[in-house]
Amino acid sequence: MKFIIGKKQEMTQIWQGDQVIAVTKVLAGPCRITQLKTEEKDGYNAVQLGFGERKTKNINKPQKMHLKKAGVNIDNKTTLHNLREFRVEEVNTDIELGNVVKVDTFEAGDKIQITGTSKGKGFQGVVKRHGFKGTNEQHGNKDQSRMPGSIGATGPAHVFKGTRMGGRTGGDKVTMRTLEIVQVDQENNILYIKGGIPGARNGLVLIAGEGELKITKQEKKEEVKKEETIAEKDKSAQSTSGAADESLTRDAKEATTPKEVEKEVIEAKEKVDAKKEESK
Repeated sequence: MKFIIGKKQEMTQIWQGDQVIAVTKVLAGPCRITQLKTEEKDGYNAVQLGFGERKTKNINKPQKMHLKKAGVNIDNKTTLHNLREFRVEEVNTDIELGNVVKVDTFEAGDKIQITGTSKGKGFQGVVKRHGFKGTNEQHGNKDQSRMPGSIGATGPAHVFKGTRMGGRTGGDKVTMRTLEIVQVDQENNILYIKGGIPGARNGLVLIAGEGELKITKQEKKEEVKKEETIAEKDKSAQSTSGAADESLTRDAKEATTPKEVEKEVIEAKEKVDAKKEESK
């Protein structure tokens, strides 16, 4: 199973020969693997991905520590924000924390499913919410064309649970299956998906499909090690120079012992007395 997190963009058209196809642009990845869950430890197998950036100062401390364990650098101005899990049958041994998932894991023609949050439409009536037909607009029928009508018998003296009535519409978790990827833009990290997908513009979507997940291992590990070795060498050089300075100060302190000071004072007094006698 392969998967990635993306952000819905606008819809556009793509020409394939003489046919034009309506597609939705999705900015997908790159996503960093932030946690691996196993059935032995957590009760189920899953891979957690991180996507999107946010100012580090606006992220709470538990999430910062969670990202730090995954090897994500949180010292920069921005860091990962959206963390989502994907259930898998088994967690491959090749998957490690800090690895990156990019759009190259998908190809044109792949069948996928997308999960997103549908557009919120606020409070709506039964015609828009449930597709009621309403009543005929005939003579003597006033202000009843979009009314719900009877909601049941009066005997029970209450409204049955699940009765279709007006209420909040949209903002629900929606999954669309059997969608198709028409084109993959690896340079700009964009997937072109046939048709429309749930959610508003800039809405977060989870994309999953069948196939092998391609992973790019974390880069710049060698550079980090080199920087650490250089820092260690600088610290050792500073410590050696500090030890040398301490040894010099100790030698200087040991040279000026109390006995030597007394000898110098006595010699000075003798010189003063000798000068006084000469002057007499």
